[in-house]
Amino acid sequence: MFAVTLGHTWVPYSTKLPESYQIKLSAYGFFKGKLADLQPVNGVVPYTLNTPLFSDYAQKVRFIKLPQGKKTSYNAKEVFDFPVGTILIKNFFYPIDERSPAKGKRLVETRLLIHEASGWKALPYVWNDEQTDALLEIAGETKQVSWIDKKGKNRHLGYMIPNMNQCKGCHVRGKKMMPIGPSARQLNGKLTYSNHKKINQLLYWQKTGMLQGLPALSQVPKAPVWNDPSTGDLNARARIWLDINCGHCHRPDGPANTSGLFLYIHEQNMAKLGVYKSPIAAGRAAQYAKYDILPGEPNQSLIVTRLEATDPGIRMPELGRQMVHQESIKLLKQWIKRLNK
Repeated sequence: MFAVTLGHTWVPYSTKLPESYQIKLSAYGFFKGKLADLQPVNGVVPYTLNTPLFSDYAQKVRFIKLPQGKKTSYNAKEVFDFPVGTILIKNFFYPIDERSPAKGKRLVETRLLIHEASGWKALPYVWNDEQTDALLEIAGETKQVSWIDKKGKNRHLGYMIPNMNQCKGCHVRGKKMMPIGPSARQLNGKLTYSNHKKINQLLYWQKTGMLQGLPALSQVPKAPVWNDPSTGDLNARARIWLDINCGHCHRPDGPANTSGLFLYIHEQNMAKLGVYKSPIAAGRAAQYAKYDILPGEPNQSLIVTRLEATDPGIRMPELGRQMVHQESIKLLKQWIKRLNK
């Protein structure tokens, strides 16, 4: 056992880090020009999700880098099985003022998911105050952030960057660490690329040799945008929000499978979805409601209690959230109210 310095954190570590793990984000060469501008080099491809995971109102810019000459195969149901050597690059930031994007942003964290021969590994990189680079912090960190929201309110937060082990808490499926977002349904939407053309992401991946086996788009599932009624009805938008925020754990092969509450998109059994289901393994939270979901009564549904809580012993998700996502709470309450109609 010895100690290494990563970023500015002095932590014990039992073995050497692989040589492929860079201390500085800039050393990977993902971006050209000023690093904080996040302008990708050739081979680093931006992507977005129709409905992303909520992370304390942080906004995200995502990229993927496939190993040269390799493709991923289409999967209609689950996250794609990316080839060994794939790197997913997720950048978390807060705008200076949400009302005026031209005022810029402050990057807080870049999280890499690297697919190695032994499985996926998560590496958290913390951006310095000068916004010139991000440094590997395997022990995680808390960064003080502030921004002005869309209503002109000053917001402040001790943003928590998870350590390498905490990342596994959400990304484990079965006994393997897995990505959460990039599935066919989440990627089935348009994005503007460097040629300023807006194109469906799956078609772009197919055209550029990143994806094989893609059927006609009419046969591909499409996740709605949770807060855009034009993309799906109330049930579809509530279900996709629960899927991306809760379903990676609350599924038969997820870390929360002992709860018997399965919130992933493929669950069709209403009892397993929580309707009139008594909570199991809910700890202190169980005292607040008799059912995970009581149709017509969102304020008597444990799911709402969990999502409205900030107490670490009650709130859900346990990691990655300190603030209450008020907008999604409103959506879920409307959904639960209509479940008995």
